[in-house]
Amino acid sequence: MADTPPAPARLRALPSWLLGRAATRGRGLVATALADEGMKMWHHAVLSAVVELGPIAQAELGRVLSVDPKDMVGILNDLQEDGLVSRAPDPADRRKNAITVTTAGRRKLRRCESVADRANGELLAELTPAERDQFLALLRRIADPAAPCD
Repeated sequence: MADTPPAPARLRALPSWLLGRAATRGRGLVATALADEGMKMWHHAVLSAVVELGPIAQAELGRVLSVDPKDMVGILNDLQEDGLVSRAPDPADRRKNAITVTTAGRRKLRRCESVADRANGELLAELTPAERDQFLALLRRIADPAAPCD
């Protein structure tokens, strides 16, 4: 396969273009790594969020991750079918489902975090450790300007 020619210079000078290209490359690396573990990126993101925030109401989980409620139902169905999460009526409001991670889900997440970390390491391989720290701090500021700095 021939190498892809570079984009026009004007595009390569746009932060939005560069961020998009970097994001596409990063998603590809992580998606491939997760696929080797039998996971998709959204499944990994949901599992990770539930470990950190759970038990959490299904609707709140969707809001936190900015996932459409219909899509969240499908993701959770997949994770539940694989025995990685469980749904139960939320003790605080029995009209809602609370999502928790199972023991198998925690094991799967540890494996996925490991392969995702390696993929992200590959993405940032051209940067020194100090540059990585600075790059991530700058990305956090761009991604969520209202969030407090780390």
